[in-house]
Amino acid sequence: MPTPHVLILGGTTEARRLAAVLAQRAGVRVTTSLAGRVTRPGAVAGEVRVGGFGGAKGLAGWLREQAVSVVVDATHPFAAGITANAAEAAALTGVPLVVLRRPGWRPVPGDRWHTVGSLDAAARELPRLGRRVFLTTGRVHLAAFAHLTDTHFVVRSVEPPEPPLPPRLEVILARGPFTVADETAVLREHRIDVLVTKDSGGEATAAKLTAARELGLPVVVVRRPPLPESVTAVPDVAGVLERLGLSRG
Repeated sequence: MPTPHVLILGGTTEARRLAAVLAQRAGVRVTTSLAGRVTRPGAVAGEVRVGGFGGAKGLAGWLREQAVSVVVDATHPFAAGITANAAEAAALTGVPLVVLRRPGWRPVPGDRWHTVGSLDAAARELPRLGRRVFLTTGRVHLAAFAHLTDTHFVVRSVEPPEPPLPPRLEVILARGPFTVADETAVLREHRIDVLVTKDSGGEATAAKLTAARELGLPVVVVRRPPLPESVTAVPDVAGVLERLGLSRG
């Protein structure tokens, strides 16, 4: 019987956790694919490949060549293009696809959320909410905010953001996770009056929401893109292991 080969489309904390668990299982080959957008990614157990596949057809070809048994899409909840390609490649090859998505955030009493469907919509909200913005949507796609010349932005990312950028911009280069105390200090030090974030979910990046709530600040939250119709998601590593029949042993 051939060795089961699991391909993890990675880059998230959950992807690293899953790779670590699978790499310890005897008789399971695990490969994690990273997009390569971060030059110094965290350590990943098992085999690692870096770079794109060339769309859905390229991924399908790789699945066949490498005798992949199952694909686990554990990418960021906003990596809609990768998820769409994974779904199409799975359909083309018949290789099962499991999507791992941490649950999204939910507002609690005291939150002042303004939920929008895109970064462009987030930008339209800002002029009426504040002029000093903590922008935590990642280092790409900041062009949506580049036309806001009267708004002062503080952007935090692991690596320098990509242009085009807003003209009034401060960059904080840092890697999380951050505590509530860390986030409160940033909001106070930079005199932030509105936070913008994507609904990435999870505990690792939720401290900024708590800090904003405690300071009474409004938060613009960008909704996640929907999953392809053919795809259902599991919320955690345990759910993936159950789908793979590896929840025991």
